[in-house]
Amino acid sequence: MNPHYIRMHQDDNVAIVASDGGLAVGARFADGLVLRERVPQGHKLSLVDIACGAAVRRYNVVIGHALRDLPAGSWVHERVLQMPAARGLTDLPMATAQTPPLPPLAGYTFEGYRNRDGSVGTRNILAITTTVQCVAGVVDFAVQRIKAELLPLFLHVDDVVGLEHSYGCGVAIDAPDAIIPIRTLRNISLNPNFGGEVMVVSLGCEKLQPERLFPPGTITIADQRGVAAASAPLDVVCLQDDAHVGFMSMIDAVLRQARVHLERLNQRRRETCPAAELVVGVQCGGSDAFSGVTANPAVGFATDLLVRCGATVMFSEVTEVRDAIDQLTARAVTPEVAQALVREMAWYDRYLEKGQVDRSANTTPGNKQGGLSNIVEKAMGSIVKSGTAPISGVLAPGEKAHQRGLLYAATPASDFVCGTLQIAAGMNLHVFTTGRGTPYGLAPVPVIKVATRTELARRWHDLMDLDAGRIATGEASIADMGWELFRLMLEVASGRKTWAEHWKLHNALVLFNPAPVT
Repeated sequence: MNPHYIRMHQDDNVAIVASDGGLAVGARFADGLVLRERVPQGHKLSLVDIACGAAVRRYNVVIGHALRDLPAGSWVHERVLQMPAARGLTDLPMATAQTPPLPPLAGYTFEGYRNRDGSVGTRNILAITTTVQCVAGVVDFAVQRIKAELLPLFLHVDDVVGLEHSYGCGVAIDAPDAIIPIRTLRNISLNPNFGGEVMVVSLGCEKLQPERLFPPGTITIADQRGVAAASAPLDVVCLQDDAHVGFMSMIDAVLRQARVHLERLNQRRRETCPAAELVVGVQCGGSDAFSGVTANPAVGFATDLLVRCGATVMFSEVTEVRDAIDQLTARAVTPEVAQALVREMAWYDRYLEKGQVDRSANTTPGNKQGGLSNIVEKAMGSIVKSGTAPISGVLAPGEKAHQRGLLYAATPASDFVCGTLQIAAGMNLHVFTTGRGTPYGLAPVPVIKVATRTELARRWHDLMDLDAGRIATGEASIADMGWELFRLMLEVASGRKTWAEHWKLHNALVLFNPAPVT
């Protein structure tokens, strides 16, 4: 293929090299531009002469200022750019984008598990909640026994997972921000994919006691109409109880209680549900310069399709939207939603200041190797996962979604922390884009992996579920890939396994705990 680049906006003065393997010095493009130096794939080249101090534009946004003269055909990377200061959180456009509602999209369904609280799961999983890291080894041992001895007896249960984490002991549990990890773990335990079956393993002496994790009324029993009618008793196996004599006594107790929950879960069957019951979390990790060109725009197109179906879609990662805050507040449905976006950005600004860092700490060596010079450029490519729909709500970290449409769920950008918080928000399906490649997965929720480049999809053929790189090569349009992803989501929600599920790959839950550890 002849040398080619991809320019995102007609006013951009840089573009990225799209050719596999990058291009050597002297490479000539169809418009006559000649490279003055070698430029790796995904990295930027200057389309015109850019003077020292002049703005460098990509996505029609200033991503930096040139630290030296950059003649046309120069390699533009992080070492020749001065990153702009963060935009202030005042004088923002608040719910000013008067875009017409997206036309409804009817007739799309999936086969899911309807829960007594009205939510719908895409998987039928027994989750065992832990109140403290101290019990993690016991729970892991028990889970392996359950999978080997009990799970084969209950053919309609997909899996058993232990909700292991590092919280519950040595924490300042009454600190103001301690509510974040507590409500996160509580809401994870109530995720739709767990069918309303809550089982807890406690040590006994931890600060996060089961009754504090699940206050009365948190777990309810439904009446015959499916309406929550009464508070259900909390099922707790406490390892320090006098009844447990020896390790095997503990394991037997966990297995005995697990059987009770498995029997109930095994009675459930998939039923046809409207696509409106999907709660989809979208995220990117191991991003490169193609993320905002291929995979994320395809996800954004699919996001719009889901919103048109009446579904819930949440996008996240505070530092990866911070530089687009003016775009987001403008898209808010009301000034109150716009103000909630500002609230979460401001909270995170203060959180980073305590650690004596700013948003620039986000970008990784891999991001830069993939052509992303700084967090401004990364953010512009990240937000396109949100599509074009109005933003109808904002969730603080660990909160559960109670409305439909496009939501912003505030989370750190760390893949594992973001995924954990989106599980807490109630997602039953996850879409994860990557350019550098990652074997990321989540045990409680199926994860669809979307590759930004065909080379990655080909090389990691048994880890990537969808190749969005076909957009860059011209083999498919953004709309084509968006529809393909949308249909894949319905299939996965109905039980089709993703590659991560096939290999049983999953990352640990990582609770976001900004409160002190004593």
